[in-house]
Amino acid sequence: MSPAVDGGLPGMTAPQTHTLETQGAVLTYDVRPGSSASEPPLLLIGSPMAASGFASLAARFPDRTVVTYDPRGADRSRRTDGAVESTPEEHADDLSRLVDALDAGPVDVFASSGGAVNALVLVARHPEQVRTLVAHEPPAVQLLPDREPALAANRHVHDTYVRAGFGAGMAEFIRLVMHSGPVTDDYTAQPAPDPAAFGLPAEDDGSRDDVLLAQNLLTCTSYEHDVEALRRASTRIVAAVGVGSAGQLAHRGGLALAERLGTAAVEFPGDHGSFLDAGYGPPHDVDAVAERLRAVLAGDRDPVAAGS
Repeated sequence: MSPAVDGGLPGMTAPQTHTLETQGAVLTYDVRPGSSASEPPLLLIGSPMAASGFASLAARFPDRTVVTYDPRGADRSRRTDGAVESTPEEHADDLSRLVDALDAGPVDVFASSGGAVNALVLVARHPEQVRTLVAHEPPAVQLLPDREPALAANRHVHDTYVRAGFGAGMAEFIRLVMHSGPVTDDYTAQPAPDPAAFGLPAEDDGSRDDVLLAQNLLTCTSYEHDVEALRRASTRIVAAVGVGSAGQLAHRGGLALAERLGTAAVEFPGDHGSFLDAGYGPPHDVDAVAERLRAVLAGDRDPVAAGS
């Protein structure tokens, strides 16, 4: 395949798109062949963020084979089992089958948000498939000292979506993920946020199949991680947090993960998702995030103090 421009950078080969049938889903994934075979493939994954969110970051690694994918139910990947929810166990099984399909030995993984939750499940079950996992801000609510009110807040987001639709549910979600500090028992007693304040529709279109609010939110945030299996894993696990999201729920999840693993979290530039493509050109933090990721994968840690 001849060199092409991908993500705005020359020298990166265009992605090769494939499909993979798994248990209850057909996944679509993209492989960008790198110029060197000295390192294993690098998987960039999110959930429910699909492959399209990682194009700019992928383009910063032209020397490595980079793999991105759409999680089951998101974008080009479809569920075939008719289920209304997707679980971290299902996502982890999908990822395991994807690594097997690559047939390239253990891979490196940069996993963000719900993708980090799913990748942690993968490592707990199949550590031999992953050399290094950088788990960027997993919303690992069960690891937090305020887990009960935080889980209730996530349930409130879901219940609002079921009752009032996408705009109302997403407004509650945005308020929760931007909340700084521990979630208190009276969090859900606040007046409902105005969807219009977040540029969201106030009208209910009647749909209840949103990939985040309907399919993944509750199963992701309520997952109880097998910390002992993660500690025993041969995989090098690096918990990562964004410097711009301190105090927020997923940032605190990353710190809590590091603390439970007996390690220190590693700071990345930007916030929870400032390196992700949004359709308006490369995100402003993508170069700094790529530089940091390359250093961390090479063994540099530069830890920040753990705490939640």
